[in-house]
Amino acid sequence: MLLRRLPHRSSALAAALVLAPLLTSCGFNYATDAVDTPGAGVNNREKSVDVLGAMVVAAQPNAGTFTATLSNNEGAAATLTSLSGEATPDDFEPIEVPAEGAVVLSGDDGIGVSGELEAGYFVEVTLVFDTGEEVSLEVPVMTACDEFEGYDTASEPAADAEPYSCEAAEAPESGH
Repeated sequence: MLLRRLPHRSSALAAALVLAPLLTSCGFNYATDAVDTPGAGVNNREKSVDVLGAMVVAAQPNAGTFTATLSNNEGAAATLTSLSGEATPDDFEPIEVPAEGAVVLSGDDGIGVSGELEAGYFVEVTLVFDTGEEVSLEVPVMTACDEFEGYDTASEPAADAEPYSCEAAEAPESGH
């Protein structure tokens, strides 16, 4: 008996081996390719100055410190001229963000704010730059505990406000 090789089977096998990696891949626009900055603050990358990790850190209700990193993507300096919204800023000098540089607003370099601020809630904040651009964000109000201890340095303690407790609450006993 004469055995003959079938050319179409060899071609099909070769084509399957070549196409297998392409057909079994996940495609394009992987979630792992997306920009992600894990953390408690919020980010806005829509304008020439990125606002990263923005939040209000509060040691007590109704006063806190606005913290963020301002990253300038342009070839010219930009200056943060005002901050407005539900978190009203204390007086602050305009803050220059160097061309293709960054400024960290944190601790003593943060901006003191006051208003209806309560830990665990979000407040609207708008940053205005001398370029005419405005960035509006809903930022979280975080307690000045754990990793944020010492961050609320710009706000003045209110005489009638009790500081937030940084002690962990005891777990309730189970009834089992």
